[in-house]
Amino acid sequence: MSGRVVVFTGPSGVGKGTLLRAVLADHPGIYLSISATTRNPRAGEVEGQHYYFMDAAGFQDLVKRNELLEWAEFAGNCYGTLRQPIQEQVNQGKLVILEIELEGARQVRKTLPEAYQIFVLPPSIEELENRIRARGQDEESAIQKRLAKASIEIGAANEFDLQITNDDLDTAVEQLKEALFGQSQTTETPLANAAP
Repeated sequence: MSGRVVVFTGPSGVGKGTLLRAVLADHPGIYLSISATTRNPRAGEVEGQHYYFMDAAGFQDLVKRNELLEWAEFAGNCYGTLRQPIQEQVNQGKLVILEIELEGARQVRKTLPEAYQIFVLPPSIEELENRIRARGQDEESAIQKRLAKASIEIGAANEFDLQITNDDLDTAVEQLKEALFGQSQTTETPLANAAP
């Protein structure tokens, strides 16, 4: 079985992490990509498990040598997806998921055009705002920035191979499993074995 790469994106607060955790719980063989970053490790973060930590010069060297599938700068730090570990996992027949931002997904579309791209949508921008506020992690100004960015990102959803609306979690999880594994995990397609 040959491996493949799936790009997974959507606005902050839409529930991407929750969806992925639900799928990974049933399918631990999936490889979730680990980003490289120039920011310092936070408490509890482990090298090679949460991120690949490196200095700015090392990161720029990777950029020059075309060893990143995508990269971007946020708040003065660089983040990117290393090409080599992804290629190694694909060569081993693994399903590899890149959970990345919209700009990164657009870059991967150029560097790895065969990657399947999935965009997660909220039921509405109002519901997304409710979810972000319910987390209680952001100041009002940060919430407004997140919502403004989300509106732009949602406008790009039709660039993707598949859009999943995370309204009902169980339904969204099943749609994601169907996209990743080619068939529904709970019901068989009645026409699957039908005679032509």
